[in-house]
Amino acid sequence: MKKFFSTIRNIFTIEDLRVRILNTVGFLIIFRLGSFVVLPGIDPSKLDDNVGGILGILDAMLGGAFSNASIFGLGIMPYISASIVIQLLTMAVPYFQKLQKEGDSGRKKINQITRVLTIAITFAQGSAYLAGAIPAEAIVLENKFLFTLSSLTILTAGTIFCMWLGERITDKGIGNGISMLIMIGIISRFPGSLMQEAMTRGMNEALFFLLEILALFFVVMAVVLLTQAVRRIPVQYAKQVVGNKVYGGQRQYIPLKVNSAGVMPIIFAQSLMFLPSMVGSYFADSSDVMQYIATTFANFQSWEYNLTFAIMIMLFTFFYTAISVNPNQIADDMKRNGGFIPGVKPGRATSEFIDTVLTRVTFPGSLFLAFVAIMPAFAQMAGVNTNFAQFFGGTSLLIMVGVILDTLQQIESYLLMRHYEGMMKSGKLKGRSQNIAVA
Repeated sequence: MKKFFSTIRNIFTIEDLRVRILNTVGFLIIFRLGSFVVLPGIDPSKLDDNVGGILGILDAMLGGAFSNASIFGLGIMPYISASIVIQLLTMAVPYFQKLQKEGDSGRKKINQITRVLTIAITFAQGSAYLAGAIPAEAIVLENKFLFTLSSLTILTAGTIFCMWLGERITDKGIGNGISMLIMIGIISRFPGSLMQEAMTRGMNEALFFLLEILALFFVVMAVVLLTQAVRRIPVQYAKQVVGNKVYGGQRQYIPLKVNSAGVMPIIFAQSLMFLPSMVGSYFADSSDVMQYIATTFANFQSWEYNLTFAIMIMLFTFFYTAISVNPNQIADDMKRNGGFIPGVKPGRATSEFIDTVLTRVTFPGSLFLAFVAIMPAFAQMAGVNTNFAQFFGGTSLLIMVGVILDTLQQIESYLLMRHYEGMMKSGKLKGRSQNIAVA
C-alpha cells in the first residue's frame, strides 16, 4: 500500500503529467454531463430505459446516452464507423494507399475525408435513431419535420463535439482520446449494474454474488493476458561501420501479438449476426425453416447463435490480421536494414516464416477471443443480470482492458522518463523500454 501511495505522489509531482491528467478528467466530465442533456422536444419520462440487442451494446458503450436520447445520443460511434471504412479503403483502393504514403499531408487529407464521412454517417444513423429508437409518445413537438431537422442537426453537432473532445484528450491529456470516451461510457454503467446485481441477490444469495465477482476477476485477468501476449521473433542486425563508429550487431525482436485484430472481429461479427434474424423474420410466413432461423438467431443465449458467432469471430480474426500485418513488408524492411532471423534466409523465406508463426499464434488467439465474446451469454445462462453480464466479456470488456493498459503505459513512460520507479515494480507493462525491432 505504501508503494501505491508513493507512486501516486510521484505522478502528481511531475507537472506536465499532472496537468494532462486533470485536463483528461475535465474533458471526460464534460462528455458525461452532455450524456444527460436530452434533445429538445422529447419527454424523457416516456423513454424506454431497457434497450436490448445491438442497441443495448451501443447504449452500454455510450454510457446511457443512447437510451437517454441526449445530444450525445450517437456519441463517437459514427466517427469510428467512418474510420473503419477509411481503413478498409486504405487497404483496397490505390488512391487511399497513395495518400497514406504521402506522410503528414496525406494523413491530413485522410482525416479530412474521415470527418466529412462522419457527418454523412451521423445523418444516416441519426435518421434511423430518431425513427426507431425514440417512441412516438415521447415526442412532444407536433411538427415532426421540425423535430427531425433540429434533432439531426444537434446529433451531428454532438458527434462532432465528441470527436473534438477526443482530439483534445489526445493532444492535451494522456492520449487515446477516442478510446477514452468509449471506455468512460462503459465504466459509468458498472457501479449501477453491480449494485443492481447485489440487490437482486440479497443476503440469501450472497455466496453466489461473491462467486460472480471472483469469476469476473479471473475473466478480466484472462483478457489482460490476451491483450498483452506477444510472440517475439529474434532478429539479428549485421554490424555496419560508418566512419569511426560501428552500428548494429545487436539482437532485437519482432513482437507478433496473439490478438493483433483487437476488438474488430467482434464488431464485424456482431454487425452481421443480426442479418439472419432480420431475413428470417421477413420470410417467416412463407417457410418454417425461416421462422426457425428468425427465432433462433433472435435468442442470444441459443447454442446456434453462439456457435455461429464464435466461428465468424475466428474467421474475421484471421481476415483482419491478414490485412493489418504484412509479412512481406516486414521481411523487406528487415532486409533493407541489414536484419535477419537466425537460421532463416532473408527475403521470401523470412516472409514465409513470419507468416507461419503469425498463423500459429493467431489460431489460439482467435479461439480465446471467440470465448471472451460469448462469455456474456454464458453469464446470463448462469442467472447473472443482463446489464452486469456485459462486463463478463465481449466488446465492452476488451475495450476497457485495452484502454486502461494503454493509459498505464503512458503514465509509466512519464515516470520512467523522469527517473521515477515504474507503476509496477514487478509488472511487465509494454511501456517499459524493450529491445523491439522496428519493422
